[in-house]
Amino acid sequence: MRIGVCDDQREARELAAEKIKCYVPECQIIKYTSGEEVLAEKDFPDILLLDIQMQGLSGMETARRLRERGSRCSIIFVTAIEDCVFEAFDVEAFHYLLKPFTDDKLGEVLQKAIRNQEDRMVLEEQKEKKKSQCIIINVGGEHMTVRLQDIVYAEVFNRKITLHMLEGDIEYYGKMKDLEAKTGDGFYRTHRAFLVNFKYVRKYDASFVTMEKGRALIAKQNYREFVKRYLRYNSRGD
Repeated sequence: MRIGVCDDQREARELAAEKIKCYVPECQIIKYTSGEEVLAEKDFPDILLLDIQMQGLSGMETARRLRERGSRCSIIFVTAIEDCVFEAFDVEAFHYLLKPFTDDKLGEVLQKAIRNQEDRMVLEEQKEKKKSQCIIINVGGEHMTVRLQDIVYAEVFNRKITLHMLEGDIEYYGKMKDLEAKTGDGFYRTHRAFLVNFKYVRKYDASFVTMEKGRALIAKQNYREFVKRYLRYNSRGD
């Protein structure tokens, strides 16, 4: 875990680094004297303790630019100013440590930030794994590899499954229950003849699920469970 400390006051910077090392001895600590130094990095730290009042770029502006550049580091503002707490929400700060604070409080916040980063990394790994998941189907005597994330929805009629993709459709003979077993929790069987990818759901009611392309029937008895699973899927941010 890489933890950064950004403060233009040398004494405050060194003291923070010393305390961090006591609570997280295995971490790598990077010290920054300004927001400009942080932004000059190619690889941002996982956690950043950031002073708000600094010469040059303020901590708040530094955080804003970090987010603009796509950094998901856990930002912990360390300051004596109460007035900026609402701005901290705008840059998705993990915590706002108001001086003076105890060593125990710092340790508690650091441990929570570490767990937050570890959870985020696990989720990202899971997302990458899902992106690479594929099925192999037999189309006209030839084997074809299809990425699950490219399937908008599937429907079956007379033993023939149609995979509706964003560009074109693929038809093959098979069983919907076999396809359903391979797709995981990113898909849901709304009707005996339809299997939808939550990723492409645009709207729904008790009768139909409107997808990015086309729409699928939803059985009345499946509606409540569909809504529950779909809301759970969205809460994960997949």
